[in-house]
Amino acid sequence: MTSKNKLAIFDLDGTLFDTKDVNYNAYKNAIKMTGIDANIDYYDFCNLYNGKNYRDFLSKIIPNISEKQMKIIHNLKKNIYIEYLDKARKNNLLFLMIQEIKKSFYISIVTNASKKNVEDILEKFAVKDLFDLLITQEDVKIPKPSAEGFLKAMDYFNIPKKDTIIFEDSEIGIQAAIELGVDYLKVYGYN
Repeated sequence: MTSKNKLAIFDLDGTLFDTKDVNYNAYKNAIKMTGIDANIDYYDFCNLYNGKNYRDFLSKIIPNISEKQMKIIHNLKKNIYIEYLDKARKNNLLFLMIQEIKKSFYISIVTNASKKNVEDILEKFAVKDLFDLLITQEDVKIPKPSAEGFLKAMDYFNIPKKDTIIFEDSEIGIQAAIELGVDYLKVYGYN
């Protein structure tokens, strides 16, 4: 058996799956469950906030929100996310590609999403076994646009930049890939 010497890193939201409707509904209802009077505009959420860390956008949606309130909303969202997974769309072509390259590439996910939500969606679509490593928001000190998650994946497999490729849809993920000096492919149509 040949050992793998290349790494493919995939973002989750907007790359492997179209999750904008899942995340939108989960956050909208989590906010409602807290009793906070705030409305998330669907267009703004899809175009400005989906795939970003909750700390980066909840303060824009809810002025003067406390850190504690943000954590409560985020924890509620993580728990009800699974209820909306029927709204997710799998990027079938990208998953076919993963199956083909898995013979020679380590396959990793690096995402700003929570570990619980990543595991929920991978199990729902029965694709968890395709991935050798999952790096989620709980595994990094600084989320994307920091390249910390990408570096952790490369270090874990001891794969250099020149043998790594990153698949991303968002500007913050692409910014991290560029700053790191790693080749990337931009994925369109799943966010």
